[in-house]
Amino acid sequence: MVLAVDGGATKTDVVLVGSGGAVLGRARGPATNHQLVGLPTALDHLGDTIARACRAAGLPPDLPVCPTGVFCLAGIDLSADEERVVPAVRDRGWTETVDVRNDTFAVLRAGVTSGWGIGVVCGTGLNCVGLGPDGSSVRFPALGELSGDFAPGGLWLGTRGLGLALRQDDGRGAATVLSGSVPAHFGLSSAASVLEAVYRGDLPFGRLSELAEVVLETAAAGDPPAEGAVALLVDEVVLMVRATLARLDVGGAPVEVVVGGGLFESRHGFARRVLEGVRRHAPAAALRPLEAPPVVGAALLGLDALAAGPEAEQALRDALASPAPPH
Repeated sequence: MVLAVDGGATKTDVVLVGSGGAVLGRARGPATNHQLVGLPTALDHLGDTIARACRAAGLPPDLPVCPTGVFCLAGIDLSADEERVVPAVRDRGWTETVDVRNDTFAVLRAGVTSGWGIGVVCGTGLNCVGLGPDGSSVRFPALGELSGDFAPGGLWLGTRGLGLALRQDDGRGAATVLSGSVPAHFGLSSAASVLEAVYRGDLPFGRLSELAEVVLETAAAGDPPAEGAVALLVDEVVLMVRATLARLDVGGAPVEVVVGGGLFESRHGFARRVLEGVRRHAPAAALRPLEAPPVVGAALLGLDALAAGPEAEQALRDALASPAPPH
């Protein structure tokens, strides 16, 4: 079997897959990004979700669960993260072998058809990975403004939306519909009341990522401040893809850009705008929205290690086409 994990900032998917691609058990649990919830909590969340997947598979609670484990986790950005997380995962004893990677590798493996390309995740955060035809790889630290990411994903966009609403109300900024739609999203009376709720801890800061869709919708309706915020994020994604292409040094070869995460799933044109920006610099690029859950990519990396073959890959994709169970 393969134990495959796609762990993110808001949810975690775990599947147990047989060597022929059959899904034996699956479960969904809470966040396992150690940068956000802390390493002990992330591991506890992961352990609970693995245990539920094992119960779904009818397996006893013995460890190791199986020989091969692939853990694609948000927050594995630097060698320092690997130095902390890999031994901690290994010490839990879930699998005999441990392959810990950034979650963008799961997105890339799940969506690419040519064996190489670029994977972009834009959900709560933003990250990008590239895999060249020669096996070379490109990554980014993805630590927000600390690592030069000036518009790092949905949490940034939601926070910017709140800021734009506040600036209208206090006279620093231009008029924007966000002044009303931001507090309305949380059932509050004003942008200032949202700010106060976050400051007091009544509203978790992470929930501001919910406002990303509000900003996208407002921008699509022609609101200039919201449009400016979305344009900054689109430009940031395009710049990541451009830089990855340059570092892979593949010239003008056609490249697949697999995109996943909540912002790319928005119906308000975010993916289209990113594709237009990428194609201005790489006309042969093809944007591929992720049609399978990213945990498919983690499981495929495990099946690759077993040399399972294309029939197993197709069986896995068919089995995981249905939505994951709620947690």
